[in-house]
Amino acid sequence: MTKELYIIRHGETDLNKQGIVQGRGVDPPLNDLGRKQALLFYQYYQNEPFEIIYTSTLRRAYQTVELFIKKGIPWEQHPELDEISWGIFEGKPVTPEFKLLYKKLQQDWKSGYLDEKVEGGESPLEVSARQKQFKEYLLTKPETKILICMHGRAMRMFLAILLNEDLRMMDNYPHHNLTLYKLIFDGHHFTITLFNNMDHLYAEGKN
Repeated sequence: MTKELYIIRHGETDLNKQGIVQGRGVDPPLNDLGRKQALLFYQYYQNEPFEIIYTSTLRRAYQTVELFIKKGIPWEQHPELDEISWGIFEGKPVTPEFKLLYKKLQQDWKSGYLDEKVEGGESPLEVSARQKQFKEYLLTKPETKILICMHGRAMRMFLAILLNEDLRMMDNYPHHNLTLYKLIFDGHHFTITLFNNMDHLYAEGKN
């Protein structure tokens, strides 16, 4: 069975704007810009016949696709789509200490040390374990046109998983607030047809 996935990152929150570490354990709402981004995405894609919507359990993901949900499209929340946990750094400003640790983590992850994590947080291996469970669930479902809203770091990992790539490749998938990746599943493999796309943020609507 073929599938068409539209995978987006949530809109902006005040924590994004303020440079505060935002992971699985903090749950801020969208700010004014985030709500505008969500509206622009809705206006651009409102006529796409999405059959189901999947989001993480975090408020910023739900609010980003709320206008689609209000149309009556079936919606499910899945903790497997939650952002990575940044442990003791969550909800705190991005300090020089965190920047150094984050740079080291990125280097470790690219080198294949995928069990490395911050204190109290999650490693890529732990995040990927839950995401693989969701992928298996997704492929058993009959819906073919699917909208998924999740989070930046988690989305990088999920794209690598869908494309059967090593997690060391996750940083090949950049993101911004309300970035879109569109993937096609041909029954065997996923391929990307829209990469880090933000056309919807620069248009008033889709004709």
